[in-house]
Parts: sequence; structure tokens; C-alpha cells
Amino acid sequence: MQKRTIVPIVYILFLMLPIYWLVAMSFKTTNEILAGFSLFPQTFTLENHQTIFTDPTWYWGYINSILYVTMNTVISVAVSLPAAYAFSRYRFLGDKQLFFWLLTNRMAPAAVFALPFFQLYSAVGLFDTHLAVALAHCLFNIPLAVWILEGFMRGIPKELDETAFVDGYSFPRFFATIFVPSIKAGVGVAVFFCFMFSWVEMLLAKTLTAVEAKPIAATMTKTASSAGYELGLLAAAGTLTIIPGAIVIWFVRNYIAKGFATGRV
Repeated sequence: MQKRTIVPIVYILFLMLPIYWLVAMSFKTTNEILAGFSLFPQTFTLENHQTIFTDPTWYWGYINSILYVTMNTVISVAVSLPAAYAFSRYRFLGDKQLFFWLLTNRMAPAAVFALPFFQLYSAVGLFDTHLAVALAHCLFNIPLAVWILEGFMRGIPKELDETAFVDGYSFPRFFATIFVPSIKAGVGVAVFFCFMFSWVEMLLAKTLTAVEAKPIAATMTKTASSAGYELGLLAAAGTLTIIPGAIVIWFVRNYIAKGFATGRV
């Protein structure tokens, strides 16, 4: 086996090791995990996974997370598409400054906005709702999506717009049926990054929810009992949180590769 083949294989195995370890732990009891090192489960159990699928506290955590993540992704991409089009096609006073200001919002840590969002949503009655978390995440995802989409749109010649208008297309029809399909790679990349940020972000999601919209990330932080931490249950929950992200990556993998190729990701 050639050296150039061995190195990637070793690197991939190194990256997959923590995931394998997490999956293996999910089929062990907490006592076995604490007992010592074992490459495979000595006492194979499905009790941890069964608890997640039968306990409303756990499976509603996944449902809540999927709901607000989906809402955020749809809102972020829907708002970013026309905004990115404006930045890519028109020049106006302060356009570069406004574009830079959008990106600076993305640079701020989520902790900075936790208290203002908490007070605002408590005052308007949005606290502990899926919409509250979805809108809070838009503050970070919309600037990123605008930046990604603007790069893809800039690569589309303006002659496409002019030809469509000459052919009698209205702007909404042109934008939805011609322009957006021509940048579907950019839309796929934007969807991926919006989904992944909203899926893994915990601080805002935990701060802005209590019971009705509590995400799985917040539920996973409360696995302590009188006997200590339920490590097997926590590993099972962690294993299941990987699945939605893996599904999204599978569907947009080619678009992500194109995004890296164009230098916008």
C-alpha cells in the first residue's frame, strides 16, 4: 500500500475514533463505562436507546430541536436570498459598510445576546417557544448566509437577468424559476451552515427555553441522578444527535465541495 494511501486512511480512522467510542459507550451500562477500558461492550444493552425513545423528556428534546432548527434555516435562507441579490447586483451608498456590518454581527459570541434576548422575549411573550430560538439564531445565520449566497450570485452574469426581463419575466418569476436554481449549490451550502450552527448552539437555546421548547442539548446537561451521571444514556443521546447533521451533510455534500472550489466557503 502506497504512503499516499496510508496517510489518509490513518487520518480518517483518527477522526472516526471519537465517534466510534461514543457509539460503543451508548451500548454499555454506566457501571461498565466506569469500570475500565473496553474496546467493545462486554454487556450489550439497548436500555439507553430505549429510554430516549420512550421518555417524553428525551424524545421531545429532539423534536423541539428539529422544529426550531428547521424554522431558523427556512427563515434565514428566505431572508438572505433577496438581500444577497441586492448586494451582488446593485451599488448604493454605504453598501460595503452595510455588508461589513452584517458580518460583524456574526463575529460576536452568543453569550453577548443571551440576556437581551431573554428580557425581550419575556416581555413580548415569546419565551419558551420554538420561534424565539429560531429568531435568535437568525442574528448569526443571516449574515453568514448573505455572505455565502452573495459570492455565488456574483458569479452569475447580469446578462441572465436582462435576458429574462426582455423575455417578459416578472422579477418574482425570474428570481424563483431561473435565478435561484442557477445558484442551488450556494443555497445548499447556506442551508448546511445555517442548520449546523442552529443544531449545535446550546447557550441561546437553553437560555430562551424552559419546558415547552427545551432542546436536546439542554436535556443532555441534566443526566445526573443520585447514583451519579448516567454516562450510557448521555452517550446514546449524543449518538442520536449526530444523525440529523449526517443526513444534511449527505444531501448537500456536492454543494459544499463546490463552495470550497469557488473559494466562498
